[in-house]
Amino acid sequence: MKTKSKQPRCSRIVLTGGPGGGKTTAADLFRREIGDAVVIVPEAATILFQGGFPRSGEGHALSYAQTAIFNVQRNLEDVQAALYPGRTLLCDRGTVDGAAYWPDGDGDYFQFVGTTLEAELRRYDAVIFFETAAVGGASIEGGNPVRTETMEEAVRLDAKLRALWGRHPRFILVPHNPSFFKKISFGLAALESIVAQLSTEEKNRGVRAKAGKRRR
Repeated sequence: MKTKSKQPRCSRIVLTGGPGGGKTTAADLFRREIGDAVVIVPEAATILFQGGFPRSGEGHALSYAQTAIFNVQRNLEDVQAALYPGRTLLCDRGTVDGAAYWPDGDGDYFQFVGTTLEAELRRYDAVIFFETAAVGGASIEGGNPVRTETMEEAVRLDAKLRALWGRHPRFILVPHNPSFFKKISFGLAALESIVAQLSTEEKNRGVRAKAGKRRR
């Protein structure tokens, strides 16, 4: 019986933040800049809602929608990891995001989807948080028809998301800047630094693993 060879590990970086933060633009620019070393994991919510998945603010309907987004997000990441072993995954949002959109008074999000906050944070090697432009009173219109949040809602969601993701040990904040160019430049520099760090750590793990095998 053939045994499957162990595939190279994929590093996972989450790009998240409140609506209108520039994360999707940053992901696309970075992919163009660094090329095949990174793979984009698209936003699950956008895929579902643009594909006709019902969207409602009603409590139970919202709960089931966020559960669907959670499962699609997980599977998207795992598919990309299987298709592109050894590359860095840039995830346009992550599995933790649904907790910020979860309806009040409808139980615990993580319990509902069968996991914990700690377990989901461990899925990712780093988090780069793009603060919404709404905190500075700037427009969050970006041509995404799925985005329906008001400025006030964007600020509220941004705070909730930051409280959740901020518990990650490698959390980087990209603050709002009146200059979108300066903000994106800061974010791209953060991404480049994190990718370089993760690449070095992965190489060191490989060296230690080889050394361990030789000792045995």
